[in-house]
Amino acid sequence: MKDKKYLPSVLIMYLNYFIHGVGCSVLGQAVIKESLATSWGCDPMSITKISAALGLGRLVALPFAGPLSDKLGRKISMFIGGLSYAVYMIGLVFAFNAGVNGGYTIAYVCAIVGGIANSFLDTGIYPAVAEAISDAPGVATMGIKFFISVSQMFLPFFLGVAVSTTATGATSYNHLFWVCGIAYVVLAALILFCPMPDTDSANGKKKQGLIASMKETHFSIESIAMILIGFTCTGTFQLWLNCAQNFAKDVAGWADPSAMQTYYSMGTLIALVVTSFLTRKIKDVRFILAYPAICLAMLIVVLVAPSQTMCTIGAFVIGWAGAGGLLQIATSVCNMIFPKIKGTVTALVMIASSLCNYTILTAAGNMTPSGVMTMNIVLTAVGVLLGLYVNLRYQKFSCARLITNKMRYKSTVIFAKIMEKKEVIN
Repeated sequence: MKDKKYLPSVLIMYLNYFIHGVGCSVLGQAVIKESLATSWGCDPMSITKISAALGLGRLVALPFAGPLSDKLGRKISMFIGGLSYAVYMIGLVFAFNAGVNGGYTIAYVCAIVGGIANSFLDTGIYPAVAEAISDAPGVATMGIKFFISVSQMFLPFFLGVAVSTTATGATSYNHLFWVCGIAYVVLAALILFCPMPDTDSANGKKKQGLIASMKETHFSIESIAMILIGFTCTGTFQLWLNCAQNFAKDVAGWADPSAMQTYYSMGTLIALVVTSFLTRKIKDVRFILAYPAICLAMLIVVLVAPSQTMCTIGAFVIGWAGAGGLLQIATSVCNMIFPKIKGTVTALVMIASSLCNYTILTAAGNMTPSGVMTMNIVLTAVGVLLGLYVNLRYQKFSCARLITNKMRYKSTVIFAKIMEKKEVIN
């Protein structure tokens, strides 16, 4: 980092995502689902619909969160996101305490607010860290995923520390929700006093909104395929993150599958490091085929031969190939293949991701763990086919560019020879 004064600001921004790592995955933990289901008098799998509401919140906010971040500044966007996330986390406390008297509804509404918070944090922090660490923006944004994964890796430990028993004898994790909510309030306050680099809005540049950009965009089959990959790759790791522990417990007979979260996060952390080196030698587009194919094979093995060992291996592999930057790689490929519509296609990939989060998890809430695993296999298989198509088209594009460049070179050589002959004649 060239300007050291932004270091505290970057740390505070990363800490937002450390807590986000808890918020986005806590409802996927089997022990949390059982605790909330007991309080609300419902089936543990129905808690998955609450996780789906996070995606609904993102869908609501994404079209305008980005423009607001550009217009009002990164600080305002992060402040709104932090306070909204505090509402989500503390709201879960009130939802648990409400029990059958509207607890489920309170949690659902709070989760929508949490999804809105996520959109504002993303549109504020992603560009802010890239602007603060301008000499290595890729590493800066990768740091966000790193802090999320570290938090998720330690989540079982956090749950063990936070567990308590209410006066009625019910198991409660309200202490964890309180700590996360208060931490978000503190971080939101601190961010207002942190120095931030100047943004594009400061130099008078007016950025085009998503809707306006879409009106001027011609969508090809390849661009549509890339948008759909944003949907399928999100489904792969979200279904695993929210439902795999229930599968391990009900089908594989694992009494306490919470350790799966640790292995999942370990896979993601290692993938972030290894993949960053692999992308230097292997084209990004290859990963959107290879990684979903690895996930597909792993999901089939887990379904066919369910056991504690296979669930553990599956958690690590899906964490690596499914959540280890695949969505980010897909976004990178969009920027590479469609450089003229970067903003629009990237935004649509993220919207597709949020749409998947809402629709797929909502559907999963009405299914058995085995049914969810089967749905994940089908969805991932579609992702493999889409990745294959994009790779084949990319190969054709590359060959076409190569032929064009050769023809241009030959034309230049021929033209040079003709000019030489004219000079000799003259």
